[in-house]
Amino acid sequence: MTNEVAGAGEVRTEDAFDVEAMAKWLEANAADPTGLDAVPEVRQFGGGASNLTYLLRYPSKDLILRRAPRGTKARGAHDMAREYRIQSELATAIRYIAPMIAFCDDESVLGADFYVMGRIDGVIPRTEWPADVPLDAEQARRLCLNFIDTLVEVHSVDPSTTGLADLGKGPGYVRRQVEGWSARFRNAHTDDVPDFESTMTWLADNQPDDVANCVIHNDFKLDNVVLDKDDPTRVIGILDWEMATLGDPLMDVAGSMAYWIQADDPDAMQLMRRVPTHLPGMLSRAEFVENYCERMGFDMTPERWRWYEVFGLFRAGVIAQQIYYRYYHGQTTNKAFERLGYAVGIIAQRLDDLLV
Repeated sequence: MTNEVAGAGEVRTEDAFDVEAMAKWLEANAADPTGLDAVPEVRQFGGGASNLTYLLRYPSKDLILRRAPRGTKARGAHDMAREYRIQSELATAIRYIAPMIAFCDDESVLGADFYVMGRIDGVIPRTEWPADVPLDAEQARRLCLNFIDTLVEVHSVDPSTTGLADLGKGPGYVRRQVEGWSARFRNAHTDDVPDFESTMTWLADNQPDDVANCVIHNDFKLDNVVLDKDDPTRVIGILDWEMATLGDPLMDVAGSMAYWIQADDPDAMQLMRRVPTHLPGMLSRAEFVENYCERMGFDMTPERWRWYEVFGLFRAGVIAQQIYYRYYHGQTTNKAFERLGYAVGIIAQRLDDLLV
């Protein structure tokens, strides 16, 4: 295979691994070892900021390898076994899951747990929409509506039919999220970013009750879906199930909207944009929430949504801060993470504006 895969580049030195050891293990442990009797070329995807994702280029097929980063990480994060299990189970209920190939918990192979899955070949939107994929305003709107329908489909999965009924902790999801993300931020705080104390207090004092308990993706962004090459308005795959659980679906939408930068957002927010939600025809955040709530049958008002918007932005700030913490303390040399400290400051200003 000689065609390039968008987003895949040279492996960073700090993220390199023993490719021959991995290849030998995979051939011996894959349910179907066809085409795995070689040492693959390895490329690394640079878009993610949490678990590390690699492209394995075998002569007859492409596979994807996922493993945790080195360095201090949050308790319970980067659980490869959990991520592998969730996708294996969900594949029986929805059509957007890549084939799971093998999971390895033998640290003698790569020094950490990892898993390998098939690659879904399609378009993955990044910061800028790919220039060689036409998308007019009407198609952009249709993509947004299909994106919402896909999220509704995930939220409509019956956990008891997938073996995932034990994935969550039951009622109290909103409360646990407020408490958990507040603790994570305090643990990852560095002296050069705002402290978010007023935001955390407001979230705790005004939190709503759970509206439901269902399968949620928890990182549902345009760069975590794969679109059909022939019809880029159609979702054919969902990636990055690291934070999936059973919980409140409105919290899933809140997390998604934190990354939905629209065309009329301030310049500072535009600097944080990682997906092309600013394009002509794309729904606004308010339109997204209205369409989603109508599909799910949830009553919603702008004032009620304000709590979820604040939470989603705060959570995005915590995620950025946790990654920036690794850079600040020299646990990674990825210069891209240096900018996340500035992003936390921009989010803090946006939160202050919402809480006035």
